[in-house]
Amino acid sequence: MASNPVRVAAAQMTSINDLAANFATCSRLVKEAVAEGAKFVCFPESFSFIADKDGESVNIAEPLDGPIMQQYCSLARESGIWLSLGGFQERGSDDAHLRNTHVIIDDSGSIRSSYSKIHLFDVDVPGGRVYKESSFTEPGKDIVAVDSPAGRLGLSVCYDLRFPELYQQLRFQHEAQILLVPSAFTKITGQAHWEILLRARAIETQCYVIAAAQAGKHNDKRESYGDTLIIDPWGTVVGRLPDRISTGIAVADIDFSLIDSVRAKIPIAKQRKPVEFWKSESL
Repeated sequence: MASNPVRVAAAQMTSINDLAANFATCSRLVKEAVAEGAKFVCFPESFSFIADKDGESVNIAEPLDGPIMQQYCSLARESGIWLSLGGFQERGSDDAHLRNTHVIIDDSGSIRSSYSKIHLFDVDVPGGRVYKESSFTEPGKDIVAVDSPAGRLGLSVCYDLRFPELYQQLRFQHEAQILLVPSAFTKITGQAHWEILLRARAIETQCYVIAAAQAGKHNDKRESYGDTLIIDPWGTVVGRLPDRISTGIAVADIDFSLIDSVRAKIPIAKQRKPVEFWKSESL
């Protein structure tokens, strides 16, 4: 793993139901990230496709070795950069379901790791739509962390953000240094909760958080909050686009000495109680 600072980029985009158009946008943003000196670029949930009609996402779902993901593997290899892509519409175990999968590709174009979203978005948004992701998505079961030039990555997707137990596991059991939260938050929930949840996860785990976000209107029925963020282990926002819904990249340097310093001065890893403590009969 790296020790000197490593530059990373987090992309913000407005995906639509057009695979080629979305790939063109991602390709342009990768070029921008390379020009900025980034070694790793993170894309939001549903980077490659956002459905306009029910059933479209399942219909276009493919295995990770299919042509859609292979295009992105080629993009990583030709650009010499690592990619975080999540979630991708990975084909599920039957024709009616997909998996919402976060994929890490290295600079040689090889898939290093993948994580299927555990917590599915079955929510009645106040003043908004009712969502039921579980009607067409299979939940994942495995916690995933992987080494990269930008440090040890803890993988998640969007709605996972509301479940701190996952990030506690990624930090304390899987030794993550950077938490990735690719997302497509709704406008209503994003306005209320997006930044505060991300900063809380950074503070309570003492990790960097990279949250690439979908932004703006995808179609007549769906709008995302945007506000792509990179947050340091102290909870400070160190990367952000000037416009919450524009297409572009935020860039920041991952400072491993800052991770070490924050963890040494506030040693929560040593002070936290084991699971057994909370099961004590005296509590």
